[in-house]
Amino acid sequence: MTRVGRFIRKLSLDELPSLWNVLRGEMSLVGPRPLLMEYLPKYTSEQNRRHEVRPGITGWAQVNGRQRIPFSRRLELDVWYVDHWSLMLDIRILFLTFYGLLKPTGVIPGQDVDEIDDLGLSPDRNLKTRTTEER
Repeated sequence: MTRVGRFIRKLSLDELPSLWNVLRGEMSLVGPRPLLMEYLPKYTSEQNRRHEVRPGITGWAQVNGRQRIPFSRRLELDVWYVDHWSLMLDIRILFLTFYGLLKPTGVIPGQDVDEIDDLGLSPDRNLKTRTTEER
């Protein structure tokens, strides 16, 4: 990743195009961050509950660990958000998000999915595992 790319990622400026999706009504400012479509068949019924609300640019998992927490914890936090949604919670998340932009932590440029995929959701991870086992 280039220096400019790391800077853009560190300040989360790469998320700005998602505002278009919010304006179109496809996303919300706050909600569970969308994950790859390939992960859908691997969710448990409890984890799948994260889809009961619109995906968001920022969410409860982002303000509680961002990229430092494994997928299992992110999904738990997403379901917690669905169960506890309120306007005040959304305002709190937005406040914590803006605070986090001023003091960026938890952004790991170039992070390998293997570092956080404790559930085996990534197709690449499964491919790497099969390739290693076949040797």
